Formats: sequence, C-alpha cells, structure tokens
Amino acid sequence: MQDRYNVKECEARWQKIWEDRKSFIVTEDANKKKFYALAMFPYPSGKLHVGHMRNYTMADIVARYKRAQGYNVLNPMGWDAFGLPAENAAIENKTHPAKWTASNIVAMKKDLKLMGLAIDWSREITTCVPEYYKHEQKFFLDFLKAGLAYQKESMVNWDPVDNCVLANEQVVDGKGWRSGAPVERKKLTQWFLKITAFADDLLDGLKQLEGGWPDKVRLMQENWIGKSQGLKFFFDFVDHKSRTLEVFTTRPDTLFGASFVAISPDHPLVVELVANDPGLADYIAECHRSGTSEATLEAAEKTGFDTGLEVHHPFIKNKKLRVFIANFVLMEYGTGAIFGCPAHDQRDLDFARKYMLDVLPVVLPADADPKTFMVEDVAYDGPGNIYHSDFLNGMTISAAKAEVIKRFEKAGKGEGTTLYRLRDWGVSRQRYWGCPIPVIHCPKCQCVVPVPETDLPITLPEDVDFTKPGNPIANHATWKKTTCPTCGAPAERETDTFDTFFESSWYQFRYTDPKNAARGFDKDKVNYWAPVDQYIGGIEHAVMHLLYARFFTRALKKCGYLAFDEPFKALFTQGMVVHETYKDDHGKWLFPEEVERGHNGGYLKKADGTPVTLGRIEKMSKSKKNVIGLEEVAENYGMDASRLLVLSDSPPDRDVEWTEGGIEGAWKYINRLWRLVAQEKFDGKGGDVDAIRRKIHASIHEVTQDFDKFHFNKAIARVRELSNALEDFKGDGAVLREGVEALIKLMAPVMPHISEELWQLLGHKTMIVDTPWPVADASLLANATVTMAIQVNGKLRATITLPKDMDQKLAEKAALGEPAVQKAMEGKAPRKVIVVPNRIINVVV
Repeated sequence: MQDRYNVKECEARWQKIWEDRKSFIVTEDANKKKFYALAMFPYPSGKLHVGHMRNYTMADIVARYKRAQGYNVLNPMGWDAFGLPAENAAIENKTHPAKWTASNIVAMKKDLKLMGLAIDWSREITTCVPEYYKHEQKFFLDFLKAGLAYQKESMVNWDPVDNCVLANEQVVDGKGWRSGAPVERKKLTQWFLKITAFADDLLDGLKQLEGGWPDKVRLMQENWIGKSQGLKFFFDFVDHKSRTLEVFTTRPDTLFGASFVAISPDHPLVVELVANDPGLADYIAECHRSGTSEATLEAAEKTGFDTGLEVHHPFIKNKKLRVFIANFVLMEYGTGAIFGCPAHDQRDLDFARKYMLDVLPVVLPADADPKTFMVEDVAYDGPGNIYHSDFLNGMTISAAKAEVIKRFEKAGKGEGTTLYRLRDWGVSRQRYWGCPIPVIHCPKCQCVVPVPETDLPITLPEDVDFTKPGNPIANHATWKKTTCPTCGAPAERETDTFDTFFESSWYQFRYTDPKNAARGFDKDKVNYWAPVDQYIGGIEHAVMHLLYARFFTRALKKCGYLAFDEPFKALFTQGMVVHETYKDDHGKWLFPEEVERGHNGGYLKKADGTPVTLGRIEKMSKSKKNVIGLEEVAENYGMDASRLLVLSDSPPDRDVEWTEGGIEGAWKYINRLWRLVAQEKFDGKGGDVDAIRRKIHASIHEVTQDFDKFHFNKAIARVRELSNALEDFKGDGAVLREGVEALIKLMAPVMPHISEELWQLLGHKTMIVDTPWPVADASLLANATVTMAIQVNGKLRATITLPKDMDQKLAEKAALGEPAVQKAMEGKAPRKVIVVPNRIINVVV
C-alpha cells in the first residue's frame, strides 16, 4: 500500500476507468426502476470555476446514490448554446459565434470531466446545431397548426444595447437582464406562443408539485400567472355621450373611493388625443423610454397627463372623475384603463398625492374609529368592512364585490370576469445567433406560409456581417430571399430567431433520445425516462425557464408528443458559492491569486506590494474576479476535497463560502480517510463491538435519510462522526472492516475518487460505483436512535430521528435545520430552544 495519497494520479486514473468501462452510459431497461437526475445545462461562456460546481455536484450525488440503490439512472449533460453573449463576443473579437461557442464547449467539457461527474456523455446535446434545432422548428409548425403560435403587432421591451426584444420576465428593475441597459417600449410585429391558454392548467399543476418543488418557487409562479377575479364595466364620458370607457378592476368594492380614471399611454383613445396636443406626444415618448413589464412600472415614479376629459361616477350623482394618461397602466392587462382608489392602493395613492386628488377611505379596519380613520402616506389594503359607500355600508369586502358586480350586470353596463397577469410568450428576437423561425412571408398570398417540413432545418447563413446596425440576418443580401411553397411567387423568409428559452424548454426530453434524426424523441423512450425525477438549478429561473418548460410540456402533449403535463417531478434550488472580493488602489477588481496576506494581516497585491481593499463576500463571478479555477483546485487539492467543501459547510439551499481554510480542512480530512484504510491491518481483538456496530448501522440509516431529504451537509457530518468513531475503535478487526466498508459506501457519492481507491485497497474486485448501497440492520437501530418531536411555539411541526443521547447542541442544530421548522419560524431567530433528551425539542420564537 502507498504511504501517501496521490490525489492527482488517483483522480485522473479513476476518471479514465469510468470512461473506459462506460460506467454511466445507460439504456432503457423495463426490468429496472428508472431515475432521471438533471442539473440545468450551462451556457458555454468560457472556463468553469468552483462557483459552478455546486449544482453539478448535487446532481452527481443524487445520480450516484440512486444508482447504488439499484435504479437505472440517467444523468446527462449538454450546452445551452444559442444566445446574445456569443453574438456580442463575435462582434468584439471579430470571430463567428459558432467558432466562439465551440471553443468554449471544449474548455468547459474538460472542466466538467475534472469534477468526476457520473454523466452519460453519449447523450451530450448542443442546442445551436441543426440536428437539435430542426426539431424545435417542427414543434413550432405544430404549434402553429394547433393555434398555439401566432403573430401580432404589440408593444415590446426593447434593449437598446443588445438591439433585441425582451420578454417581461427578462426585464429586471427596468433593465435588460443581460446588458443592464434601461429598457424602452417599442411597437413591433412579433411571434407569440399562447401560454395564456394554459394559465389555469399551469396554476392547478402547481398543487401537484407540492412537496416536490420549493414553496417559494411555486408561489413565484402563482404570482406571475396572477389569476384575479374582477369586474369589467363602462364609464360614461361627460362631454361625449355616445362614447364609453371600459375599465377592469379587482376591487369593485372600493368604487365609492374612486378619485380619478387612468388609461395606458398605448390606449386607442390616446391616438386621437395626440393629434390635437403636441405636448402629449412628448409625454408618450417619455413613457416609451421605460419598459413594459409590470414590475418595472411599479418601481418607476408615477406620472400622468391630464387629458381634459371627464367621466361620470356610476353610483354618485353629479360626481365627475378626471381622466389621466398614466405611465403605470399597461395596455396588455385588462382593458388598458383603471379607476384609482388612492386610500386602498399604494400606486393610486402616490399618484393622487402628486396631483392633489381626493383620498377617501372606504374600507374600515376592524379596530378603527370611522370618525378619525385616515390614510396618509401608506394605503390600507387589509381586511375590514365597507363604509362611506351608500348601499355597500357595513358589508364585508367580498360581499361588496359581489353586490357591485350584480348591479352592473343587471344594468347591462358590466360583467364579472377573470383575468391573468400572465401575458403570451413573445418568442421573436431580432438577432443572428438563434434558431430561425420557419415561416415565409408571401406578398402574393398576403399571408404567412409555414416552411414545408421536408425543408427543415432552416439553417443560419454563415457569411454574416456584424458591423452593420440591426439584425444581421435581415441585412444579409440573399438568405431571406426564397419562393413561396404555396404559389411559387418570390417571397421572404422570417428573419427573426427564437428566444433562447425555446431551446431550454424541451432539452430535458431530447436527452432521452439524442440521436433521433427523424423526431425530437421517441415516444417509448421519453415515456420510460421522463419526467425528470430530480431537477437542480438556480431560483433565478423560477418565472422564466421553469414556467416556459412547464408550458412547453403541455403544448407538446396537445400536439401528440407527450403523455404527461409536468417536466420536472422534483426541483431543488441550490445556494451559491461565495468568496471575498478584492480591489487594488485604482479600484480595479483582482483575482484571488493576485492577492496575498501582508505581515500586518492586511491584503497586498502580489505584483507590486500595494495595498488591496477587501470587499464584500459575494457570489463568485468573472466580472468581480472572485473566482477559483477548477484546474487550480484539481492541481492543489483534488476534486473530492472541493466537492466536500461546497457541500459540507452549509445546507445545500443556502450560500456557502469558499475559503482557503475550508479547502485545507477538506484536504486534511481526505488524507485522514486515506490513513484510516491504508495503514489499518484489521487484525485487532476485543473492544466494545456492540457499541461500534450500533454506530455503524445508525450512520447507514441516518445518512440514507439525509440523502433522501437533500440534507447533504448533515450526511457529511454523520460520515465524519463515523470515521472519528472508527479511528478511535481499537477492537475487533472484522467489525472495524465492516465499519470501514460501510463508511466508504456512504461517502462514495460525495467523494467518488478516493472511495474507489480505498475500496480497491481493501481488495475488492468490483468498483464502488457498482456496489449496492448499504442497508442498516434494523435490530441494531432500536437502541441506537430515537425519534423526537419538534415543536415551534407549542405546536408540533416535525419529527426527527437522531442518535440516542445525542449532544444537546447538536440536537438543537439538527432541529433548527428541518425545513418545516424553518417555515414555521418565518425567518425569525429562536429566543429559546429547550431539548428534552431523547424525547422532544421545543423552539420558542
């Protein structure tokens, strides 16, 4: 046996053995239960760093764990390879996006293989190749036939830097999600997918995902879909008796508190008004310099333009309401017109204070005095009874809503209706590096003509000029010129490309049959593997990728491709890897390898010894240079130590800090494991055999539970406890070997390379990756563990299985880490935790 653990040689050797033996290549097997583990695939933007490791390592742990349990495990990888960064890089570096993308894929694949991931590389996909996107062109044609795709002119979010349309979900704080540029409003003819046709189905599906998806993600999607019951009704204009103004409201109960009416800058009425008022045109142009998303408009200062028009209040005789054009009213929501009740809506209140309009409360809180209750700077949107409202006085809010709707419907002036915040998905992008939309515009036919399926794929032109402003495809001299497949007349191809979320909405199904040239995937294969059993990725995709993928699955089902509705049974959103940031004396970011500790404990720049400012601990990002390269870590410590660090120091849904001390500690533990096996002769006698065997089997039981619950940090802590116990045990050699073998099996999903090496050192002919997961002896668990109740403020919230007579501090920590307990605590810190040994844990907040 070797005297020391040679990490570089060992990890490279085992990675080659896994590859040579095709350990992770799988096929369908009707006799085995399947498990589909998937991490969100990366965009090939360059080399990976340890900040990227965490979600891929988590998926790898799940895949290895389930494989050991006897599942037929699919764990694939690919590249989300279309998108603006490649096109922008082409412009900056005078190269082609395809070349830039391909070189990045080579570098990143090398980095991924360094991690020792249990990936079936035979299923690798790349979304920017025609072999992939020809199928989504076919999907689009099917959507067109099914009425799920259409074209219309609409106001869009326009990114003036990327020169591209953005979906509402891609506008963050009024800026483009990639460029960071302030978004403008612009009217363009766009292609849409009818996601709104599935609004109720998408909402109902969230209930089925309870327990599998995080509550916060389901709530984010529920809020984004935004189903609301309300009233559509008509105001009569004061000086235009033949005209009415249709509005939508979710709060008809507050109509007696109305003090103004507002319409969208894009309302049809505005077109008439602009012709007679040049000042209004300037105001509309100012509105269009902001984005169209609801979140953007909510955050913006509320402004308005008085049209000079008035409407009659429907219930208060002789009361007139001024009509404003307001920057916060969306044409795409409701009717593009609202009434404002400032006392009970903060947006309306801000507007009313700015323009000195009335603020009349009409909902009285239960504990308020109707004679003195007032609304000053904060609108009241809570429960209460109606007052100051004539025939509604004394009613509850829900009863008042029903009464107002009933009266409008009886008078034929309105109707109760359901609306959604969700808008149809605009998929047109005016850029080159994306999938061409497969339609033809024929002047003679005067319509849009689908490209015949036999002509797919429609591929991108390679000889494009990125120096001209605008869409490179539209500027191409010949590519768009074609003939109409219907009439044979000269026609033009569509020059817009798909939003890149189109590719990532179905890639999980392509993995099930990646080499299929005729179809996107075979029905039998997709039905065997899909849906994905465990999906892992960032919460930032909650209302973009994840919502689109759920819609796309339903659309494919409607078109006959799939037999199920949900693409991902379970979802886990991982925390980030964070690191210190550094700046030199000129304010420029520095890489960690450019910085060293000074004698006085401060930081210095290695190159010249000048002072370095220590910044905040933040998510690893190339822009702030606080990244640690995978190759550097592999060279110095190995990937097992890195995997151990990013999973052991924090619950997997929270951020974990990468520190030099942390990786050093992980490396030292790796070497302790090596010595435990490599230097042990397993020939001892005696010792407390019963106690150590109870510890071994309790560890098997607890680690198994932890892996099932995604409590990877807890599982690692238990593995370390077991290794400590085995190091201290000087008794029976056979029992010690039993414990060591169990230890190696338990740690194999987290530290696969050293596990294989130690398993081989013990003389096994099979690999640990092919070894079944250990099963605890139930007879040894009775006295080893106890199930304890956890109460929060006197209410039972969870139960937890812990080692008998566990240290009270450790029991407290374990209890506070339970998801149900955290939810019940609502983010509050515990004031007191009372541990009754082996019985109950009381948390007081």
